[in-house]
Amino acid sequence: MLAGFQTFRCTEDYTIFGGSNIPMKNTQNYKSLFLLDPEITFLNFGSFGACPKPIFENFLNWQYQMESEPVQFIAVKGAAHMKTSREALAKYINCNADDLVFTPNPSFAVNIIAKNFKLNEGDQILSTNIEYGATERTWNYYCSKFGALFVKARIQLPVQSKGEFLDQFWKSYSPKTKAVFISHITSATGIILPVKEICERAKELGLITIVDGAHAPGHVKLNLAELKADYYTGACHKWMMTPKGSSFLFVKKEFQNDLDPLIISWGYKSDSPSNSQFIDYHQFNGTRDFSAYLTIPKAIEFMNDFNWTEVSNRCKKMVMDNAIRFCELMETEPLAPLNNDFFGQMFSIPIGTSNADELYKILFNKYRIEIPVARGDGKFYLRYSMNAFNSQDDLDHLFDAMKEIKSQTALLYKP
Repeated sequence: MLAGFQTFRCTEDYTIFGGSNIPMKNTQNYKSLFLLDPEITFLNFGSFGACPKPIFENFLNWQYQMESEPVQFIAVKGAAHMKTSREALAKYINCNADDLVFTPNPSFAVNIIAKNFKLNEGDQILSTNIEYGATERTWNYYCSKFGALFVKARIQLPVQSKGEFLDQFWKSYSPKTKAVFISHITSATGIILPVKEICERAKELGLITIVDGAHAPGHVKLNLAELKADYYTGACHKWMMTPKGSSFLFVKKEFQNDLDPLIISWGYKSDSPSNSQFIDYHQFNGTRDFSAYLTIPKAIEFMNDFNWTEVSNRCKKMVMDNAIRFCELMETEPLAPLNNDFFGQMFSIPIGTSNADELYKILFNKYRIEIPVARGDGKFYLRYSMNAFNSQDDLDHLFDAMKEIKSQTALLYKP
């Protein structure tokens, strides 16, 4: 073990990085569990998450094992380590472990799907106008290569109900629609979309369903057996709090052999094939540090030990309790009804801004608030996303900062 580096034990007092004491879990001193800069009001968990110290130490333990015997760790034991982690994740999201492979991020996973998706001229992929920019670009790229079309159903915000959303979405369906691509929780707006209802209707229409669930695992209850999407990708490094570069791709068995890997490597016509071409093709694509994937069992253990369902519920309540006053400040209204059907631990405040980049810089540099100025479909939002370490004081600080900026500059105004 590295000098000054002690292993966490979640049932006892524990130390990290040369002896900094962390309280036992029953003190619920959540701020001390994270490595975040205490001088920053961190309201941007949604972008990249943040890794608690016990999970981060587990990550470093895996890296230490790798560096102490790289050949054994990567070539001999790597597949078994990955299998253990896949099994833990599969139990957590309720699917078969052999229907999962790990990817660095959901954009990587969407590229695997889009590159292999059999598109003909005139085919349409049905999506919305509030999708994540990187994945929208991916589909536009591959659709353009084959003369297909990425169709963005126009969702008018604010949306009043699930039924209204579904009506708006399916208006853009046509006989040329081949698949649905939809976010589980949208990045810019923070809205939870009715993906289960969309998947059910898509099946009735004979469509393939592809769900970008980057924000879902660890944020909302995720049951892939109930959802029944054909393809689903999610990030573990956001709300499950693993280290960065830890995500997954779930694919129903009937579609797995349709997917060539982005990188052809030893898994292609493997000398030692497993029982799954899907795993062989996609799991090992050359030398890389896959330690982040191996922390998933520890992340699940951490969430269980610290009663993360209760933590999440507290955060969700705080998110919704503060939504109206922020909207009133900006003279607007929430993007959807304030209930658990539409919102979790994120809320996007519709704003008008004359300079989004400058607004972000002022909030960070002057007020020491880390919060994104999100952009989507030509509109701007301040999206606060919260986790265990956040308090009402954090949102009060944001409110006071916004009020001051609005009164003293032209950066914030009614949209």
